[in-house]
Amino acid sequence: MPALAGSSQPEGISAASAVLISADTGSVLYEKEAEKKLSMASTTKIMTALLALEEAEKEGDPTVTVTEEMVAVEGSSMGLRAGDELPLTGLAAGMLLASGNDAANAVALYLDGSQEAFAERMNRRALEIGMSNTHFVTPSGLDDEAHYSTAFDMALLAREALKNSKFRELASSGTYQIAFDNPEKKVQYTNHNKLLWLYEGCIGVKTGFTKKSGRCLVSAAERDGVTLIAVTLNAPDDWNDHAKMLDYGFASVESVSFDESNFSVQLPLVGGEGEELLVKGTTGGSVSVPSEDAGRITRKVFLPAFLYAPIQKGETVGSVQYYLESTKLFSIPLIAGENGKIQEKEVGGILEKLFGRGK
Repeated sequence: MPALAGSSQPEGISAASAVLISADTGSVLYEKEAEKKLSMASTTKIMTALLALEEAEKEGDPTVTVTEEMVAVEGSSMGLRAGDELPLTGLAAGMLLASGNDAANAVALYLDGSQEAFAERMNRRALEIGMSNTHFVTPSGLDDEAHYSTAFDMALLAREALKNSKFRELASSGTYQIAFDNPEKKVQYTNHNKLLWLYEGCIGVKTGFTKKSGRCLVSAAERDGVTLIAVTLNAPDDWNDHAKMLDYGFASVESVSFDESNFSVQLPLVGGEGEELLVKGTTGGSVSVPSEDAGRITRKVFLPAFLYAPIQKGETVGSVQYYLESTKLFSIPLIAGENGKIQEKEVGGILEKLFGRGK
């Protein structure tokens, strides 16, 4: 896992394990024992909250009725009681802001009936994300010998979670009000992540602590179009660790914009009313890359030699792709700028070719 070279790399990082990545590309900007397997405490709830929010989106944010079994869990709590009824997204909020172990347990039992079955769901999702050195056992992050991850894997998880707009909203909220259906009430929670107030541009993500794990923190920050993700596991001075790593990242990385809205080319059209079809570019976006690499980005146009009719205006027919060495950074679709109608042949003309002109 090569990290960005440079003499100004952060010094004095207290964490046993740490990593800093670009949220756009996943590239590692700084690492310290980033693939060491360690327990990760309540940062586990990033996965549990993400799974809850993904299910809520699919099922229309169903109401969860809290049971005695759901609240029979030690540690930090959002204050749930048996009989409470609240939306599934409310449980996600209770995890991300109040670090509610009761909320995490409630999600596990509601979705899969047991912690063991939910852990299987967590591990399946982890493999999809690419978390190859992670094994989940508990939904909340309570200690278990077989419950572990790495700083790098947790950064990948945060990167995936921040793509979910509701997750990002909750994780970045200093306070959040949850509406309970029964008893009917509104409860406001304050986010435990002090970095939201301590560091300019911070957008979450999650704190964690147990005696075994030590202080764990997953954070993300955004400035000038650049989003960075930092992770520390077992870090006595985590707030300062993250400030140092993020400062280093923002000083070392820049946002590069891509735009193909001025691109246009005529391609041969086979079987169409016209002989050619206009192909146009589209607007793009931006990615953050190490400043020293910005000038090494290459651009490649991918288009067929010709097109077949019919083609609808706006249909994607190719792409412009940007690479840093062999890594694809960004892709912009190239689309048909007009309709390519199929050429219609007269029935009489065909008959004449087959049988000759009638007398």
